[in-house]
Amino acid sequence: MQAWPQPAILYSQPLPTPAEENALFTDEEVLRFKLTFNYQELQKDREEMRVYHKATLTYTDTAGTPVQVDLKVMVRGNRRRDPAVCKFPPLMLNFSRKTTPHTVFEKVNKLKLVTHCIGDEYVIREYLVYKVYNIVNEKSFRVRLCQVEYVDMEGKRKPETRYAFLIEDDKEMAKRLQAKIVPDAHVIRMDQTDAYAMAKLALFQYLIGNTDWSVPYRHNIKVIAADTAMIPVAVPYDYDYAGIVAAPYAVPPPELGIRTVRQRLYRGYHFPDKTYREVINFFNIHQADIYRVYTGCTLLDKKYLKQTLSYLDDFYETINNPKAFRTAIVRIGQQNQKSYVVVKGLEEVE
Repeated sequence: MQAWPQPAILYSQPLPTPAEENALFTDEEVLRFKLTFNYQELQKDREEMRVYHKATLTYTDTAGTPVQVDLKVMVRGNRRRDPAVCKFPPLMLNFSRKTTPHTVFEKVNKLKLVTHCIGDEYVIREYLVYKVYNIVNEKSFRVRLCQVEYVDMEGKRKPETRYAFLIEDDKEMAKRLQAKIVPDAHVIRMDQTDAYAMAKLALFQYLIGNTDWSVPYRHNIKVIAADTAMIPVAVPYDYDYAGIVAAPYAVPPPELGIRTVRQRLYRGYHFPDKTYREVINFFNIHQADIYRVYTGCTLLDKKYLKQTLSYLDDFYETINNPKAFRTAIVRIGQQNQKSYVVVKGLEEVE
């Protein structure tokens, strides 16, 4: 792997101009559509070497007119691709620019679709985590909640309607923010990114109880930068292992020494006291906004909502108690900076 390059090495093409907001992700309404494909063929195609399968997507536009778009779909993901984990795997939707003009998908090429896996409840929970991070940092992935009717083109299964959500393509996200994705080959450590943004990201991951991320290993993290003269920013995604989601299959790696994913563990580096104060102040200012993401969602189970509000309460009690904050965040951050525990399975950084 390579070190962070000197100016003009990383980008040979001009940086993108500001992208227009994509209505697909600015609209908060649930997007309802029908996805038709060969169900059996797709379900069987979960190995490392996978292929795209023909599909059609049908929805009704704002004028009440049915719209049909031809596309290709492929099973994606790592753990959730395993049939022992997910009964229905996450999908990659691959659109052709020729078939999407004048549709809600006209500005996209590829989109990740997070599906119900083992149940709609967990889709909603993970979707809301993305919405929370949208509050924490505008440099984040946009998402769109969907209700999808899955139809087998062979007619061998009854149609099934479930919740899902679309995730903004990483290149489109970077373009919207007038940046580009820093290639994974270029090693970026946490202390080489924007300190304030990194501190917010690290504390956000602590808030949701997520240890399943790494900046240098690019594990569930994309790094963006306007150019090589600018300080890069880390952008997180993929939260199914977060304690706040509490997926039944989510188990913390033994190296971390925690019993469950609900047990919080800070995985960030140490930051100056001034940065800590600024970040704590930010989370306090936006506390009501963060809680409203959950209290304003009518799709959540009432028991889960109560548990989640209590989980958030615990976070705020920690960051607003100097002694507790020093124990849970400051000291652990100092330890992480000296000797970071690397989870087995991540690629070795050279």
